[in-house]
Amino acid sequence: MTKFKFIDTGIEGLWVVEQMVFGDHRGYFMETYNYDEFNNAGLGKPFVQDNQSRSKKGVLRGLHFQYQHPQGKLVRVIKGEVFDVAVDIRKESKTFGQWYGIVLSDSNKRQLYIPEGFAHGFLVLSEEAELTYKCTDYYNPEDEGGILWNDPSINIKWPLKKINTILLSEKDKKWSSIENTNDKRL
Repeated sequence: MTKFKFIDTGIEGLWVVEQMVFGDHRGYFMETYNYDEFNNAGLGKPFVQDNQSRSKKGVLRGLHFQYQHPQGKLVRVIKGEVFDVAVDIRKESKTFGQWYGIVLSDSNKRQLYIPEGFAHGFLVLSEEAELTYKCTDYYNPEDEGGILWNDPSINIKWPLKKINTILLSEKDKKWSSIENTNDKRL
């Protein structure tokens, strides 16, 4: 019996993951990752690093990627709610430049599996949110790249109606469009 459901997003390699949740009056239990089940679904690249992030409402982080050491990620929210986005930056892909966004929350317990070759970002929708994510390669600050969160050529439909102010890091304010990214290293 499989404990995971892998939902195709329409972008090759990018999957929404739902897991079985066993709950009763005491609370719940769920398995969030199982190498054999992910491997059977074609997602068997091992993870080497786990990260956790906490942000307040309106924080937008991204869109980040690494050039020479791209990271696949398995992202989930353990507190609050975010709009999580992945952008295909694989030059050879038929979906290059396309994006997929999904609400991840502690209540829906969904995860997003993002393969190598994608830029990733998220917008916090709740008063506060905490994310955890597994990575298939180590973070390397000298290798980091990014794309401007509101690049008009990608045209991400961020859910901004209930966000008064978007909070960006200085680094995230300075990224350029996908066309101006140093594409010979993507």
